[in-house]
Amino acid sequence: MKPSLACLLATVLSAALPGVSLADCAGVAGACRLDALPNGGSYHLALPEGEAPRGGWPAIMFLHGWGSEGAAVMHNQGRIEAATARGYAVIAPDGTPREGRDGRGWLFHPGNRDGRDEGAFLREVADEVAESFGLNRDRMVLSGFSIGGSMTSYVACEAPESFDAYAPVAGSFWRPHPKECTGPVRLHHTHGWSDGTVPLEGRSVGDGTLTQGDVFAAMGIWRRANRCSQANPDDVAHQGDFLIRSWSSCAAGTSLVFALHPGGHTVPSGWTDMVLDWYEAGNR
Repeated sequence: MKPSLACLLATVLSAALPGVSLADCAGVAGACRLDALPNGGSYHLALPEGEAPRGGWPAIMFLHGWGSEGAAVMHNQGRIEAATARGYAVIAPDGTPREGRDGRGWLFHPGNRDGRDEGAFLREVADEVAESFGLNRDRMVLSGFSIGGSMTSYVACEAPESFDAYAPVAGSFWRPHPKECTGPVRLHHTHGWSDGTVPLEGRSVGDGTLTQGDVFAAMGIWRRANRCSQANPDDVAHQGDFLIRSWSSCAAGTSLVFALHPGGHTVPSGWTDMVLDWYEAGNR
């Protein structure tokens, strides 16, 4: 399909500013923009090659970490190509600019949401790319790294119908943990045993003003949301460096997976294929 007017304007701007390196809006230089919408902002988009399947391309929407931006997500060519080679578009929205600092963040913490409604913004992006670029709105996975993973977790908890599935990496709830989530989900959480930035048990940051949550406690919240019948996983398996803990004795149509790896605060090698294998298995 033809790029949106926002993407065509970005081409003009990038030509006028030849020294500026901008990520793509579906092959057109610069970010796609949603300034006309209530929670407007910008995002970046990579599409698979070839003809879209009937119903449109499925997609991964990947949220950047603290102080980063969507363009940085698109610069990870290995991860982008791993998704597009399997027929998935990759959407990389830009978070809210940090006041007085470079880079962007996400207003996910329940005690700090003065500003853009981030969940509504992400849904607007998903709706816009589906309409403008022929993506399948019903087959989108929301994912993200670090606080992008936290943002993913809060959207999944508060509005689980927003996306088809969720795959946070190295980021989860913060304290106080949610007492409960709105409804069941399909969720795949990945975390490193050696993560010192967002440890599995959490830690205090900002001179003690904020405290990261306990990921094991978060899994308990997800088990309750999915109405799983037991605390222990139904299956534990090794897949390369990953220890995969999964719960299947839960409400129909749900999925809950906790993938641990020996590394630190990173998106581990092989993550894209692991998550897409999990997602596609649930769509058969």
